[in-house]
Amino acid sequence: MTTVEQAAYIIQNQIRDYGTETVPFDRSAGRVLAEDIYADRDMPPFNRVTMDGIAISYSAFADGLRSFHVSGIQAAGDKPLHITDTSHCIEIMTGAVLPDTLDTVIRYEDVLITGSDAEIIIDTVKQGQNIHAKGRDKRYGDVVVTSGQLITPAIISVIASVGKTQVLVKKQPRVVIIPSGDELVDVHETPAPYQIRKSNNHTINAVLQQHGCAADMVHIADDEAVTRTEITRCLKSYDVILLSGGVSMGKFDYIPQALQQVGVAKLFYKVQQRPGKPFWFGVNDQGVLVFAFPGNPVATFMCLHRYFLPWLNATVGLDKKNEMYAALSEDFYFEPDLQYFLQVKTTLTADARLIASPLMGNGSGDFANLADTDAFLELPADRSEFEAGEVFRLWPFK
Repeated sequence: MTTVEQAAYIIQNQIRDYGTETVPFDRSAGRVLAEDIYADRDMPPFNRVTMDGIAISYSAFADGLRSFHVSGIQAAGDKPLHITDTSHCIEIMTGAVLPDTLDTVIRYEDVLITGSDAEIIIDTVKQGQNIHAKGRDKRYGDVVVTSGQLITPAIISVIASVGKTQVLVKKQPRVVIIPSGDELVDVHETPAPYQIRKSNNHTINAVLQQHGCAADMVHIADDEAVTRTEITRCLKSYDVILLSGGVSMGKFDYIPQALQQVGVAKLFYKVQQRPGKPFWFGVNDQGVLVFAFPGNPVATFMCLHRYFLPWLNATVGLDKKNEMYAALSEDFYFEPDLQYFLQVKTTLTADARLIASPLMGNGSGDFANLADTDAFLELPADRSEFEAGEVFRLWPFK
């Protein structure tokens, strides 16, 4: 039987490069940036005021002047006022351009304004205070965001600030999600007592959407010919096929046989793990990858996070080498010689320790338990007793 480490290694050896594409910047969140972003002007582009107050020439204050004549008011977005008399000041607002002849801003809390006179009521003023100097963050032509990063809202803000309306991103694989089984009905339908609503496909799709990956969805009935025909069609139209169900040992589990018949080479079948032991993975001559997950909801969910998402991140060039670990909150016992993915609820202590508390649930079919947990704790297969405080690898999903 394939170990978890072997399965992960085999999958990571199937990394692809699907190229790049240009998308509108405001639709690029969750994608991976495939180009450096450059400043189209200094950042900030002018000496920007950071406090509401008055702007003065510091030399006048240094010469002992404490009362200034207010010559005008300047808001953010206004053209800078022209002040030549050092005994004059202007009222100025946060975000405004500092006039060239003024160099210091005193906040309103430190000024007493009476009519058209402003008196500074503090003893200490620092030249250049409350000003964000032009070009202090970046200069024209500097790289402001490097390629290879996940585009977050903060990066969207930077892209917008340099006026770049289109961005180059790593192209995602074309993915199709295929649940199988005659017991499945659509979400809007009322199931018979012997049926269940489709959920695995929607779960997979939701996870993919969080990672900027769009997917189509197709359902396969428990029919050998239909299974073979539908998989053949999908192999011609997609880069990755994500199957859920039909890979165990039941008489109606046609998936492994159908994959072999249509030319998908098996790279492994069955992994030394729980949940998700009957996990099948293969590739055809055109490089289309097939992840065939067990149909149990928790097994599908775990395999998706443990195997597919690391492959997807590597494929789009996202560096995810930083592994997460957490300490077990209590003693735990698991006897079978399988790598166990324990559902846990994590908490961060005041001394920055990540603690994983087990929430067992009722097996791989208990998908409701996933709503109360936020990660899988990966317990090694070569032992059965695990002590509180021991640290193991964590696979978060929230």
